[in-house]
Amino acid sequence: MWKIERRRQGEEEKRSALRDPLSGEVLPTLPHSHTPTLLLLLLLAGCHQAMQEGSRLKPLEAASIFTDNRSSRTFVPGTVARDDVVETAPLPPDTLPMPLTRALLDRGRERFNIYCRPCHGAGGDGKGMIVRRGFSPPPSYHTDRLRNAPLSHFYDVITNGYGAMYPYGDRVKSDDRWAVAAYIRALQLSQHAPAAALPAGDRTQLEGAP
Repeated sequence: MWKIERRRQGEEEKRSALRDPLSGEVLPTLPHSHTPTLLLLLLLAGCHQAMQEGSRLKPLEAASIFTDNRSSRTFVPGTVARDDVVETAPLPPDTLPMPLTRALLDRGRERFNIYCRPCHGAGGDGKGMIVRRGFSPPPSYHTDRLRNAPLSHFYDVITNGYGAMYPYGDRVKSDDRWAVAAYIRALQLSQHAPAAALPAGDRTQLEGAP
């Protein structure tokens, strides 16, 4: 019985086998275990190194194809950060482009503590922790020059840097720069506000202080 079954299986295998369309002979086949290997060989045969072996320029390498002979190209004039706000008109010298609110000052204090406090100090006196470790001190916000400077001065310095301070225009977005400038003004007033500008209760407390 098993011989009959074996013969039947053999006939089915012959019928399902691949045959040469001209001679009708059964073509040899690979075991299924060799299929992944064959596919890998086909993929490797299709790979080439044209991109890797193509000509390229290393950073700061001389490039004769440019008139200035520099491979590292400068930004196109007028390039701005993707998330930055482009100001199309100059702002008044001491005017915020948004309402002065407690939320704005809180935001300015938060950004100030992150980006400015390490050098400028919590009170803006220029004695931050980085300065205590040997970095050159920035000027105090409480000098006459900076107390009389417009808000746009602080905005511009944050954006473009000044002296040893590098620019933060790509780190601090435009609205946050104005918020920091407003908070700097609040720090200045905390040390130099005239007594007449204080509420009556604070003025009475100040006058009664020893």
